Amino acid sequence: MTTPTLQPILLDGAWRQADAPTDRFHAFNPSTRATIDEHAYPVSGWADLDALLDAGHAAATAMSQLPGETLAGFLEGYADAIEARADALVEAAHRETGLPAEPRLRNVELPRTTGQLRQAARAARDGGWRRATIDTATGIRSIHAPLGGPVVVFGPNNFPYAFNGIAGGDFAAAIAAGNPVIAKAHPAHPRTSVLLAEAALEAAQAAGLPPGAVQMFFRTGGELGLRLVSDPRVGAVAFTGGRPGGMKLKAAADAVGKPIYLEMSSVNPVFVLPGALRERGEALAAELHGSCAMGAGQFCTKPGVTVLQAGDEAERFVEQLQRLTAEAKPGVLLSPHAPRDIASTVAALQSAGAELLAGGAIAEDAQGFAFQPTVLRVSGERFLADPEALQSEAFGHVNLVVMADSAGQVLEVAKAMEGNLTGTIYSDTGGSDDAAYDALAPILRTRVGRLLNDKMPTGVAVSAAMNHGGPFPATGHPGFTAVGVPASLIRFSALHSYDNVRPHRLPLALQDRNPTGTLMRLVDGEWTTRDV
Repeated sequence: MTTPTLQPILLDGAWRQADAPTDRFHAFNPSTRATIDEHAYPVSGWADLDALLDAGHAAATAMSQLPGETLAGFLEGYADAIEARADALVEAAHRETGLPAEPRLRNVELPRTTGQLRQAARAARDGGWRRATIDTATGIRSIHAPLGGPVVVFGPNNFPYAFNGIAGGDFAAAIAAGNPVIAKAHPAHPRTSVLLAEAALEAAQAAGLPPGAVQMFFRTGGELGLRLVSDPRVGAVAFTGGRPGGMKLKAAADAVGKPIYLEMSSVNPVFVLPGALRERGEALAAELHGSCAMGAGQFCTKPGVTVLQAGDEAERFVEQLQRLTAEAKPGVLLSPHAPRDIASTVAALQSAGAELLAGGAIAEDAQGFAFQPTVLRVSGERFLADPEALQSEAFGHVNLVVMADSAGQVLEVAKAMEGNLTGTIYSDTGGSDDAAYDALAPILRTRVGRLLNDKMPTGVAVSAAMNHGGPFPATGHPGFTAVGVPASLIRFSALHSYDNVRPHRLPLALQDRNPTGTLMRLVDGEWTTRDV
């Protein structure tokens, strides 16, 4: 068999062969466990990363002078180029991830991705996200501006388009805020990332962006990754993935004061109050099961812990959930190591006192990478004795039911929750749970980024009001979101203040006669869009 040609990296506006790669790798087809050997991808050494950083840093200077209209033109052109490649992208991502071509990839995730790019384009063109603020009494003015260095984006394995390092929400936000991007392609879908990068390069050249505005490499050694995120030329880092890797990157970036925004781990607790159990417990068990099964449980917002108050209705709920889980077929997991990782987490939950009710083993007889749908149970008392171990995230179709012995213990369980992306409370429609809700919600509110009522957390709407973030360890900072324009852009900006600077030397948006008249500006304590 002919050895496949090594895929070049995207460096400084062109596809270039990696400089003395340390190794090469292939993608897998997770539905068949077969290696996809038509393409090989390089493991870059420091020479590649150094060149990417030099080009990105040079591009940052040029991009800081570009008008929002130019950035918007690139983002919209990129969305168009992605749509023109839809067939090839769907074929590649389906093969590399096992995710359904339709509706998931073609009809849901691809439109979401192009929609995010176009939302970011509108924000770049409008400029209101920059929060221009003018205080005429003191002569001080401020505005959010680009960082002055490239944003390094690490995307996850579970969203090959919408969170891809070269196309997803972090990419769109960083570009719209005026920063270059150095993207690390995820090894689970490298061919998909190449197709996206080709579209990005085409759009960047058409829009007149500097050569280093959009760059991509495939993989590097762990120590070099840490060196990359702590390099002085980096403006900021965005990471979506598992906690172990995220924490190492965070430590390296924090040590040198580099901003790093991470989405790492979340069990997304679901509290089902007694009235809701009496009213519609069986239906809620089915709803929970469906949410856990979505995407084989490989969603960062998958409910991993369910909290009930003991009683006959709670027992019936658990029986229904156990039956549905035992009857469910394993979904396809995204990588060869995923079944082993889930098995390790389930074993750790059992060691911490959880009882296995269904599943719990690698699905060896499945055609692809798979783990049996799994549900476990633990008492509220045992959970409170070791809450850290019993909140371990299993990135698959796994749910732990915590059975509290009283309403008071439900609140204690909530207090023991780590920071999460989401927290959900199900309550009855007749009002019998209102007092319990009022006691629980303030506790849960401080531990989650998004609080839901009577709705599973799995979906993440691309809305300006969305918070896809939360307290540590779900993320690295509770004040920022990875989804939602314009708020997501603020992460990749620096606050620039001007004191007594002559009017003609100010950025256009801070000048008293703003000819565009489109920016929302805070002038002497009042927001305005008018010329002043």
